[in-house]
Amino acid sequence: MTKLIAEIGWNHMGNMNLAKKMILEAKKNGADLVKTQVFNTKYLKKGPWDKDGRTQIYKKAELNLEKYNELFNYSKKIDTVFFASAMDIHDAELISKVSNNLIKIPSMESRNIHLIQYCNKKFRKVIMSSGTSTFKELIKSTSRMNPKKFIIMHCVSSYPCEFSNINLPKIKFLKKYFSKVGFSDHTLGIKASTISLQYYPDYIEKHFTIDRKLPGRDNAFAILPKELKELKEFIKIYSETNTNHGKNYLNCEKEARKVYSGRWQKK
Repeated sequence: MTKLIAEIGWNHMGNMNLAKKMILEAKKNGADLVKTQVFNTKYLKKGPWDKDGRTQIYKKAELNLEKYNELFNYSKKIDTVFFASAMDIHDAELISKVSNNLIKIPSMESRNIHLIQYCNKKFRKVIMSSGTSTFKELIKSTSRMNPKKFIIMHCVSSYPCEFSNINLPKIKFLKKYFSKVGFSDHTLGIKASTISLQYYPDYIEKHFTIDRKLPGRDNAFAILPKELKELKEFIKIYSETNTNHGKNYLNCEKEARKVYSGRWQKK
């Protein structure tokens, strides 16, 4: 059955109590995994984010080793899988000091060979989004890596993404080349995620928040707990209704077959 990743990213804005509440709500409403983002603005290049307020948001949302470890241990306590995206090798090194089980490489770094090689060497599993890369670039980035470690997420890096751009058939295409393929969904709501189930993604990732009025653009298009719960329930129903029970009638039909068949025969 498709696993569900709740991406809290930097929606917590560095507030540890808020981050824990988001993790708990994600767990309670069906997330199989919860993800945040680890980065250090000391290594951030100059760009438009310096003028539009994003740099200040990044600074507030930074997670150092102590904070990331605290959230990891809290998640372990409530029995949920917690991991993070790394923007560069410095971040990957920090994450590896807490756990080397799982890491994510975001779309924008899907051509960062040094980071990919480091994660391939250090972590048991690596999730990598395919957004912003051509297929040839994606193959090049992963060609010398352990294919059993990598989970490739189909992704269109537009926030929010229009339904007309989400390109779901690409999931089927990627499955021809990678053993594990998921879907990182940046559209509004959960409709695209439910439709993607026809391609049987191994994972679905959605940005998650408990309040869309919180600062930062990611909160604005993230799904709420009730939507996460609805998506989880839909995934379960989809999996059940697509279970192959063979060509003959089922055990649950025995009574109807035995008792009701032929009861309207003529006297």
